[in-house]
Amino acid sequence: MQKSAIIIGSGFAGMSAASFLAKKGWDVTVLEKHNMPGGRARKMEANGFVFDMGPSWYWMPDVFERYFQQFGKKVSDYYQLQRLDPSYRVYFENDVLDIPASYDALKELFEKIEPGSAAMLDHFMEEAAYKYEVGMNKLVHQPGQSLTEFADIDFLKGVFRLDVFTSIKAHVQKHFSDSRLKQLMEFPVLFLGALPQKIPALYSLMNYADVKLGTWFPVGGMYKIVEAMYHLAKELGVKFLFQHDVEKIETVNGHATGVFCNGNYFEADVIISGADYHFTETKLLESADRSYSDQYWENRTMAPSCLLYYVGINKKLKQVPHHSLFFDTDFEQHGSEIYTNPQWPSAPLFYVSMTTATDPVGAPEGHENLFFLIPVAAGLQNDTEELRENYFKQIINRFEQRIGEPISDHIVYKKSYAVSDFVADYNAFKGNAYGLANTLMQTAVLKPACRSKKVSNLFYTGQLTVPGPGVPPSLISGEVVAALVEKQYKTTTKNKAKV
Repeated sequence: MQKSAIIIGSGFAGMSAASFLAKKGWDVTVLEKHNMPGGRARKMEANGFVFDMGPSWYWMPDVFERYFQQFGKKVSDYYQLQRLDPSYRVYFENDVLDIPASYDALKELFEKIEPGSAAMLDHFMEEAAYKYEVGMNKLVHQPGQSLTEFADIDFLKGVFRLDVFTSIKAHVQKHFSDSRLKQLMEFPVLFLGALPQKIPALYSLMNYADVKLGTWFPVGGMYKIVEAMYHLAKELGVKFLFQHDVEKIETVNGHATGVFCNGNYFEADVIISGADYHFTETKLLESADRSYSDQYWENRTMAPSCLLYYVGINKKLKQVPHHSLFFDTDFEQHGSEIYTNPQWPSAPLFYVSMTTATDPVGAPEGHENLFFLIPVAAGLQNDTEELRENYFKQIINRFEQRIGEPISDHIVYKKSYAVSDFVADYNAFKGNAYGLANTLMQTAVLKPACRSKKVSNLFYTGQLTVPGPGVPPSLISGEVVAALVEKQYKTTTKNKAKV
């Protein structure tokens, strides 16, 4: 008899889990709250502008290629990639650096800033390559159920090379002295949920992804990835029901029988929640079926939330690249206001994406689309329109000064999005945007488990469980949980046969 699964949520992790189970012959139904697939990676269209609402960086192209290859497909079957050069621009207080796609050109840039740093970059990248190989091929593919998953001789021999007990800040400082180079090497971990001195140096693997694997863009926008995964899932037989907001997971004696949704009841052999883990536990389950207490959740260290602005202007900008990072204020202070003493930032760093610099499809002719992002602490209160407008004026003034062009009088569309919206749209715990912080004490088996401890056939996928936040990890998260479900089903079937 065909096995059935319900997936709650059609984000990257949910669609990944759905596709891997469908490939194994499962009857899979995805229930999605919104009117389109994608979850936090939805797109928004307004006044002729098209905005990717969530992820905007395409790193680790090998992970996407590997994903589609497992279904006999290629990335190019669904969308085309363009490598960005420069990868991104960084505005410092008294300098502007374009980060070239070419590694040799990057070494020349480093050497010009700090003599001797090109050789140090080689050394740094050699170590980062090892961490990337081990991290992406071994660590992230473990379900985090037991420490025995890591009892691999080759892995144990090389564990100290992974630098899990050294901070990324200390690791970077061993190699570089110039403050600009140090910030460049620390920035990829900014959204992992802690200050660089709290993040294990293992995550220099992200520098490898940045520098060696490159920054890419799917022509047509990041939503092309969502469309690709959605079409693949449908090809595999996955059914999608949109505007279906799950209200409750029904359980009997520690076993989930189905879910209530839109006044209907959907039965299934297995349920996988790709919705917010905390929301699933506290709102969709009875208290007796929860794996973690309120105190447990309150003690978790969260990755940041965001204050976002989607902006359309009726002019073309000169020489503004696809990605820009504004590190022209105090890097340490903003980090502290996110992680150490959570508060609305006093002088925020921010990021700007202008996809129309690469692909004109995002705006009407003669226009540009702009996406502004300020990382902020999760759980902040007083998320008011007045506060949002004050921050917008701050960053627009800085943006105009640094690019040397006015845009305020050319804005024809603007929408803000922040902590309260993440809660309303995604039931995000404390309004987080990036899940749990990737600190040492919240890694692998120390993350919320992808299998419920109380409900035998309830599983979790996405950014609050293994392997962690980000688009590539979400693809892997779905794969990991689908394999765990398949393994449990086979084990259960075998045991029943013996009885």
